[in-house]
Amino acid sequence: MIRIFRLLSLVPLRWMQTVGALVGWIVWFSSTSYRKQFLINIKSAGLSWSQTKGAVSAAGKMLGEIPWLWARDESKRALDRTLLGDISFIERALNEKRGVIVLAPHLGSWELGAQLLGEILGPKYGDLVALYRPARKAWVDELLIKFRGREHLTFVPTSLAGVRALLRHLKSGGFTAILPDQVPPKGLGVWAPFFGRDVYTMTLLPKLAQQTGALIVLGWCERLPGARYKCTFKDLSSLGIGDKSRTLQDAAAIMNKAVEGLVLEFPDQYLWGYNRDKQPRDLPIHATNTKPNEVSGND
Repeated sequence: MIRIFRLLSLVPLRWMQTVGALVGWIVWFSSTSYRKQFLINIKSAGLSWSQTKGAVSAAGKMLGEIPWLWARDESKRALDRTLLGDISFIERALNEKRGVIVLAPHLGSWELGAQLLGEILGPKYGDLVALYRPARKAWVDELLIKFRGREHLTFVPTSLAGVRALLRHLKSGGFTAILPDQVPPKGLGVWAPFFGRDVYTMTLLPKLAQQTGALIVLGWCERLPGARYKCTFKDLSSLGIGDKSRTLQDAAAIMNKAVEGLVLEFPDQYLWGYNRDKQPRDLPIHATNTKPNEVSGND
């Protein structure tokens, strides 16, 4: 599998994205569960099919990008394909030895965003350290270990030891990126509103911010035509997610609201097929406002 990934990484990225977009539509038409989840999510967000159908191709492009993102030669930089927004406020925080947490939702190419930050900030400020959940399948985990940790990127497991390592990294003025809309394990989240229904939301990000005083930044990498990207970063200090006086419930709600705003701005690049209503095992069933039987693809 490693050899296949290396070979695929040599294929022009534009071609891989085109093939990926086709795969995205094949999955759409062949998977009832995926299609149902997608439509439930856009209905909850108050969006129509016409506003979001581009996300079907985007999900496929995400898969098509993986060999290039993970297995390409180190000489091929993410920055070479990217229009970069202002990051001066991030550099100021790092110069002051203040940690930085990039809040990066399932929108656009979040994998490229992490690599980009590593390329730009790593030589001066050290590695971007991020958590990763070991894959259930051994061959997938082998790929993650082999390819994901590129230069200036370090991944630690989502264990107590990994979280402690990340905490030390932030306290020493390092930086990280976290997917805030990923359903956390049991005991590591709270119920907070997201597009009109309560979803189990991680508390790790606000906890890290409250314990380290880290700057919280919203970051996203929009896909552009021609296999190029535009990466933008926004200071979220004014929202007070890391304010120690806030409850984790309030901080999670504010965090979800920030993600909502970004998703509404780029609805055709969000991962709508992700089961955001998923509940960790052994938790009491939590009612939501979603009514699947009211959802259709004819909006």
